Amino acid sequence: MSEPSALLTKARRYLKSAKLLLQDGDYESSVSRSYYAMFYCAQAALLTRGMTFSSHKGVISAFGEQFVKTGVFPRESGRELNKAFEKRQLGDYEAVPVVSDEDAGDVLGDATKFCATVERWINKTPQ
Repeated sequence: MSEPSALLTKARRYLKSAKLLLQDGDYESSVSRSYYAMFYCAQAALLTRGMTFSSHKGVISAFGEQFVKTGVFPRESGRELNKAFEKRQLGDYEAVPVVSDEDAGDVLGDATKFCATVERWINKTPQ
């Protein structure tokens, strides 16, 4: 299994976890799993171009430069990835709960769409 394929598999698993966590009322953890699913998909897309980064900001920025600004993926993909990152930061690092059920549901919906879009593109792209 190639590294992009392994990352896509991991992303699908994280989306399942995010859904279960949302149903269980653990909104911060659901957002975290949703974000990481998107992050792994973005990493997989970048790997198809031989690009790797050591930080979340590096992956997010490069995804925007390589895929959003060039029109490979719609602008909303970049916005959704950034929003999920910000919500994940809040959920993971704030002492009091700051992520609502609506926030978690929105991020999961965005992540599901984002991952499906990236996976379809990767599956059509020769590697």
